Amino acid sequence: MKGYIIINKEICKECLLCIHFCPKGHIIPTKEYNFYSYHPVGINEEKECTGCGICATICPEVAIEVYRE
Repeated sequence: MKGYIIINKEICKECLLCIHFCPKGHIIPTKEYNFYSYHPVGINEEKECTGCGICATICPEVAIEVYRE
């Protein structure tokens, strides 16, 4: 099953928990800044998302939405 995620970069506080828990390496750090001067996470298009939902579950700011196709 494939999936995809949507990251609300404005509420991401750069805790990076989602990066450590993503089993496929689909989430990566970025160098951009959000409104609160954090570096929000981004998506690595070279890696496939399985839609497992771990990233959304572990995110303390609820900044990630997971969808399955």
